[in-house]
Amino acid sequence: MARVGEASTTDKSARTTAQIEADITRTRTQLAATLDELAVRVHPTTITAQVKAKAVATVEEKAGRAYVAASGLVEQARAQFVDEKGQPRKERIVPAALVGVGLLLLVASARKRRKG
Repeated sequence: MARVGEASTTDKSARTTAQIEADITRTRTQLAATLDELAVRVHPTTITAQVKAKAVATVEEKAGRAYVAASGLVEQARAQFVDEKGQPRKERIVPAALVGVGLLLLVASARKRRKG
């Protein structure tokens, strides 16, 4: 009976030297590939690129959300001044324009007072 970690006598005799050498070569090749992959993963350039890509993705996601939110707000504001057919609502535009002009005059008079 074979012990744990040992092949049986028949298994040992069944494998040729060439097969054992091929297994060793294959294992070395796999180990070298794994070590190369690990070296690439922990290389500072790779880590920097991953952090940069993650930051860019986060910024793009936030910008996308902000764009959607801003678009919604613009659409809500537009709906206040345009009817369903796309025609301007004069009863809402005129008061808003008057408030805007009033604010401009207020700011202009405040600046005039500071200078004068």
